[in-house]
Amino acid sequence: MGVVPAYLKFQVVLKEVQEFSCRGFWRAPPIKLPNDWGIQGLIRGSLTAMDIFIDVVIILVSIAIIGLGAVWLVDSAARIARRLGVSELVVGLTVVAFGTSAPEFGVTILAAVRGMSDVSVGNIVGSNIINIGLILGGTAIVRSLGINKTLVHRDGVFLLLGTVMLIVFMWNLSLSHLEGAILFTLLIGYIGYLYWKKEPVELDESVDKFRPRDIVLLLLSMGMLAGGSHFMVERSVHLAEIIGVSEWTIGATIIAAGTSVPEFAASLVAALRGRAGISVGNLIGSNIFNLFGVLGLAAILRDLTVDIEVRSNLIPLVGIVLIVLIFMRTGWRITRKEGIALVIIGTFLWMLSFI
Repeated sequence: MGVVPAYLKFQVVLKEVQEFSCRGFWRAPPIKLPNDWGIQGLIRGSLTAMDIFIDVVIILVSIAIIGLGAVWLVDSAARIARRLGVSELVVGLTVVAFGTSAPEFGVTILAAVRGMSDVSVGNIVGSNIINIGLILGGTAIVRSLGINKTLVHRDGVFLLLGTVMLIVFMWNLSLSHLEGAILFTLLIGYIGYLYWKKEPVELDESVDKFRPRDIVLLLLSMGMLAGGSHFMVERSVHLAEIIGVSEWTIGATIIAAGTSVPEFAASLVAALRGRAGISVGNLIGSNIFNLFGVLGLAAILRDLTVDIEVRSNLIPLVGIVLIVLIFMRTGWRITRKEGIALVIIGTFLWMLSFI
């Protein structure tokens, strides 16, 4: 067969193919495969799996740093309390509470400046529920906690009034500059009152004497809690974004749980070492700092406008504060059974934020 006949035969075959395509088979629109199919999907899936692995490793390392920081924070705070001649309860309500609230402070203020009001408010509401529900209850399960009467009559009532005020302020789904200033001013007055009216201090021989390096250790431990929580929250949010949830849900659940890890670590270590004043004072004080200080300052910097979901979370917050005060008042101790009840209630309220 010569070149010309071969070329002519090729043309005949090509024409048959064209006629076949005109009958509809080849004219069908091309099938668009999902991005998860083929080489691109395989690469994307591998990268996602690697991201998840890195996130988990960073979270585990962060937890270890937070745990070590909590031990140093409790020990140094106890020695500083002895040196200053103030009770461990006051130190727990102020110094330790401020240190463990550093993650909430950083996340809430940053979110407020960026205009993410739902994250700001959701983080504080969620953290407060976790603190006095899951963490206080969980700590009581490990070891029952003796309660100072002053903690209930003064600090507990102050927290309850502040929570009610927050509901009143935010019922219109916003927190103004003025309302934020009122909250922050009340916190300054509260701290001043604590140090003005010092409580009698019982000398505890089990506490080592104060050393100048304890101040450095206290600041370093606060930095460890803040830094560890920052990376843990950052990675946790990244994982949540893969799942796909709203800003309020991320703030009230993932970020709230992450920023509450320092409170859990510090309170658990303090309880195991017999420092009930620091353990419980840290949680009540942290909630006070979160509500009056962190949220108040955030509103001073920028008016906070939130979603209607906030109402369904603020009312339960008042309820759990009341329950905690009742448990504290009965026998001036939070027993293991009451701790179990708080964990169940706290878990239920926390899960409501996902709905």
